[in-house]
Amino acid sequence: MSEDTIQRKILLKAPISRVWRAVSDHHEFGEWFRVKIDAPFAAGKPATGYITYPGYEHLRWQVLIQKVEPEHTLSFTWHPYAINPEQDYSAETPTLVEFHLEAIDAGNTLLTVTESGFANIPEGRRLEAFRMNSQGWSVQMENIEAYVGTQR
Repeated sequence: MSEDTIQRKILLKAPISRVWRAVSDHHEFGEWFRVKIDAPFAAGKPATGYITYPGYEHLRWQVLIQKVEPEHTLSFTWHPYAINPEQDYSAETPTLVEFHLEAIDAGNTLLTVTESGFANIPEGRRLEAFRMNSQGWSVQMENIEAYVGTQR
């Protein structure tokens, strides 16, 4: 894995339809991702809301939904680790986050999350954004595993 791409995989003990709901429904996504999202996900449309993780509630969450392929792929672009409310990140090239689902059998789903494009982040924040999102995706994999395990 290069310093341009983060990838996490997890085998979830839930059918693909359940995992897809957790990834693609904005309310469910918000529950495990810890963000209150304003509207449903739709390709080509922005999705916004507020982070609900303690200490970060003042931060606006903004992504642009790229692709919605039911029970297969959801992707969006965003500005990684954009936590300084005084900084304008809009001129930066966003990274691409992709959720890929693969049914392993009737009851299990392989979820692969890939975030790429860190090489395009300004050098002054690239390493920190990569490091923090690398840690963050590990935590998010635990979050979705717990969420689909308890929410049928």
